[in-house]
Amino acid sequence: MRWLRRGAIALACLLLLLVVLAGAGLWWLRTGVPAESGRTVVLDGLSGPVRIYRDGHGVPTIFAQSDGDAYFALGYLHARDRLWQMEMQRRIGAGRLSELIGGAGLRFDKLMRTLGIYRLAEADVAAQSPEMRSALDRYAAGVNAWIDGHPGALPPEFTLLWTRPEQWRPADSLVWSKLMTLQLSANYRDEILRAQVIARLGPERAHTLFPDLGALPPATLSALDRAAPMLTALAEALPPPLGPRTASNEWVVGPSRTDTGAPILANDPHLGLSAPILWYMARIETPTLSVAGATVPGVPLTILGQNRRIAWGFTTTGADVQDLFLETVDPADPNRYRTPEGSAAFETRSETIAVSGGDPVTLTIRGTRHGPVLSDLDPGMAELAGKDKVVALAFAALAPGDTSADALYRLNRAGTWPEFLAAMRYFRAPIQNVIYADGDGNIGFLVPGAIPIRRSGNGKLPADGASGAQDWTGTILFEALPQALNPPGGVIANANNAPAGPGYPHYLGDGYDEPYRARRIVELLDADGPNTVARSQAMQADTLTTEARDLLPLMTAIAPADDRMAKALALLRGWDLRMDRNRPEPLVYMEWLRRFAHAVFDPPLGPLAEDYFGLHPAVLATILTRDPSWCGDAAASAPPADCTALLRQTLGEALAALAQRHGADIAAWRWGAEHIAPLSAQVLSRVPVIGGLTSLAIPTDGGPYTLNRGATTITNPEAPYAHTHGAGYRAVYDLADRGRSRFMIATGQSGNPLSPHWGDLVADWRDGRYLTLSGGEADLAAAGESLTTLQPRQ
Repeated sequence: MRWLRRGAIALACLLLLLVVLAGAGLWWLRTGVPAESGRTVVLDGLSGPVRIYRDGHGVPTIFAQSDGDAYFALGYLHARDRLWQMEMQRRIGAGRLSELIGGAGLRFDKLMRTLGIYRLAEADVAAQSPEMRSALDRYAAGVNAWIDGHPGALPPEFTLLWTRPEQWRPADSLVWSKLMTLQLSANYRDEILRAQVIARLGPERAHTLFPDLGALPPATLSALDRAAPMLTALAEALPPPLGPRTASNEWVVGPSRTDTGAPILANDPHLGLSAPILWYMARIETPTLSVAGATVPGVPLTILGQNRRIAWGFTTTGADVQDLFLETVDPADPNRYRTPEGSAAFETRSETIAVSGGDPVTLTIRGTRHGPVLSDLDPGMAELAGKDKVVALAFAALAPGDTSADALYRLNRAGTWPEFLAAMRYFRAPIQNVIYADGDGNIGFLVPGAIPIRRSGNGKLPADGASGAQDWTGTILFEALPQALNPPGGVIANANNAPAGPGYPHYLGDGYDEPYRARRIVELLDADGPNTVARSQAMQADTLTTEARDLLPLMTAIAPADDRMAKALALLRGWDLRMDRNRPEPLVYMEWLRRFAHAVFDPPLGPLAEDYFGLHPAVLATILTRDPSWCGDAAASAPPADCTALLRQTLGEALAALAQRHGADIAAWRWGAEHIAPLSAQVLSRVPVIGGLTSLAIPTDGGPYTLNRGATTITNPEAPYAHTHGAGYRAVYDLADRGRSRFMIATGQSGNPLSPHWGDLVADWRDGRYLTLSGGEADLAAAGESLTTLQPRQ
């Protein structure tokens, strides 16, 4: 028995030691969260004192005597609150992810090195104006002041991955816009998928899935058929997309239609939802600069926001700024390829990728006159094309001398429409729909950036590189880009729909979202009474899913097979079409629609179904009304007369699955039981126990086509309705009094789970509440906001 007692004592001591060690580790990690107020920090690199007031949610207002000191302070704050986010952004852009996570990062690193993303960012530093270069330098100095001077722990991800941040460089700031451009300009992936679908189904069937495909000559079909194996291999070699590339809302209402007689501008960009969210709210006040809105950690500029005179917002255009070219290798020399002028040598360079836990990987990168060779990502692709073809990417954003950062620098200071236009002349990428309002009552719209003009064709499919027939001949002149000032209706709105009408003389692209959200915006703005800030806030929270107006009557026009189906159909026919988290109808509708879409698309598309799959309401409406052949068995001797049988089958399957997950009582089902925003941390969410402790998951309203965007990853069978994409930032700008403008982000200001501001805004974001960013120093002090002073070292 004595040995049992000794064993129990030893076990208790071990457990006590583990508790002490865990407590010590937690105490150490908490030193990475600095005190909120009453601090004076002495730093090298400042020309004067900077006072930073932070509200109860950690949102800072920076008061500085020079713009350079303000940028220094913003860099210091970004590093203080979001250093891990910044580290991941620059590592992905530099193709250095494998150094942290091993071979799992190689596909990303190979693509980034092939495109030369970080090389371009380094070169672009010299292309900026002296003022912008100074802003980059001063911001980097602020970041490095925090890295070098912080005495406590780094964010926990650094500890988990046994790494430390290197010094921040100006190119690290510019690489973020390159990543956003790559994320928001993924037409080359569409070209691959279209070519694969055409090779599998033929052009006639492909036109149903891609209604804007256009006519395809026999030579094009033959070339695509030969290239299909290589394109399939390329699709498999590419890393997953960096994130969703469409879906944002913006509108601006002129003074004749508002309650104050001044414009109101609203904007909510939709990107992938994570913890922390991309955006960081901040306000800067200097004698020459006054801006408030959304910044991005790693970047010294206010990306979306307002200054003393104007407000602006962005949505993604979906412009086609990428083309794949099938280059022909010179049969006499594999180091050369064919051009309209004869044979030309591939440009080559070598890159070495360090891999944690493995051997370095050396990558030989080739380039053509069109751009880098993507098919070298997988050496086996050459065998699939008989070694006579390679696939090169033409991408407008890979041109040197990108001055988009300079454009934003000037935008932050613009005060009139001519100054706004002058700033946007410098903008190259990513292509955005930019709305504008100023204190004089003007409203405007512009699509700035480098959009290519093609000699022929429209870039929807991979083109022959040797002929030059579809080469780019230049970019659309700035004066010819879509733009408007004070349109007659007094309203401008965009929700990723086409920014120009059919009479526009240039091809912009076809990567537009379905028009459901745009129609809803116009419908709500045209409601009775003047437009107000409160109305715009309510619009950003709107949950009516307008695509169901078209689709649901077609789906519910079936006779029920049993009592449960009859109850479900009755519910759906009486539904108000609002994606309310506390109602059963959205869950029934989405489960049915998802299963019906799978039943329609999966059999004909086979292995391509996952890449194409989506709800595609406009395509499904066409199938239900005009082409029911998609609802039948391809092996059947005759196509079905309608889709009734498949609708009834999939509704039955949906109800059975929901009953298994949520019980037999349909009235007790809730959309919010499955429509949950995970708001997961990139690294910490994958760590056992810690992942659960850092979770910010919350049930939400909305759906894929509501203004309150609640898009889901419906291809994920484990969580098809998880809310993974939506408005990470919302703002409503009141040009009558910018102190009344409203702001909100999805998580919190901090990226450290031990901070009180890790997730303190989640419920406010979900429920449509907002903050204001206003007040002088005396007002903020009187309100009890915490004060930190950055003091220059004497």
